[in-house]
Amino acid sequence: MNRSPLHADPATRDALCEAIAALEVAQASGLAWAVAEAQLGLARVYTRMGALGFALALLEQGLASAQGLDQRVELLCERISTLASHADQLEAQFAGSGRAARENARDHIFEATGLATRVADPRWEVKVLLHLSDVLDRFGDRDDAVHLQTRALRLMQLPGGESAVDPLQLASLGRLADG
Repeated sequence: MNRSPLHADPATRDALCEAIAALEVAQASGLAWAVAEAQLGLARVYTRMGALGFALALLEQGLASAQGLDQRVELLCERISTLASHADQLEAQFAGSGRAARENARDHIFEATGLATRVADPRWEVKVLLHLSDVLDRFGDRDDAVHLQTRALRLMQLPGGESAVDPLQLASLGRLADG
């Protein structure tokens, strides 16, 4: 991987240094789950910095190190969001250039939705489905987005499911149905 981009904001620089240090500690521990978690943390800092290429590379490495289903789903969701932002960034430079990033994100979305049925917390499954639905909607894939929202709504109707999401997130559910 290339050298890390430097950032002028001291708080961002500190976050970057802390995330790099956490990755070094995780690598020294030899624990794959810790390495994947540290790569996720560092990728989030790079995403905040706008260094999406660095973030995507770290998330890909994190997926290779992921231990357990929940960690894999979390990394997939982060990679999907980063790919969506990367596609937007590419499209802003040249129309049509974000297509590959969107297709890659779609592939990850369908993997993540399949895995989400087996995560440890059913409330988290609802949050994952709603997040992925939002990304699909952003891509203009309304039918698939509505399908995921419907699946999330069914889960929310199960006993205990009503506490699955923040009521503020529910406002976005009608948005797709109206479109």
